[in-house]
Amino acid sequence: MKVYLDNCMFNRPFDNQTNLRVRIETEAKLYVQDKIKLGDLGLVWSYILDFENFQNPFVERKQAIAKWRNLANVDIEETALLLANAQFFVSLGIQPKDALHVACAIEGQADYFLSTDDKLLKKLVTQHQIIAMNPVDFIKVLENDY
Repeated sequence: MKVYLDNCMFNRPFDNQTNLRVRIETEAKLYVQDKIKLGDLGLVWSYILDFENFQNPFVERKQAIAKWRNLANVDIEETALLLANAQFFVSLGIQPKDALHVACAIEGQADYFLSTDDKLLKKLVTQHQIIAMNPVDFIKVLENDY
C-alpha cells in the first residue's frame, strides 16, 4: 500500500500542539511515518513537495522533511499529463498547489492521499481517482476498522 502525504501532513508535527486536534493528527502522522520507516507503507514523493519544502523558512523543519524523499518508493516529476490532471482538480475549486499534490499522488499510484486540510478533503470526496482522508481516519484503515 502506498501513501502520499501533502505538505500539511509533513508540517503537522511542527505546528502548535496546544490544540487537541493538532496533537491527535500529529500522533496519527507519526504512526504513518513509523509504518513508512518499517516498510509497511510505501511513500510517494513529488516535485511539488520539494518546491514547497524549499520555501519553508525554518531550516530544521526543511531538513527534517527533505529526508523523507530518501524513503520514497516513487518520486514524481512534472509531465503534461500530470498538469492536465491537476487542472481538472483546479476546475473543482481546489487550489493549484493542492491540485498538483493530488495529481502527483495519482500519477504515483498512491492508494491514499493524506492531508489535514479539511477544505481540500471535502472537495476530493466526490472524485474517484484516489481515496483522500485525514491521517486519523487512515489509522482506522490500517487497523482494518474503517
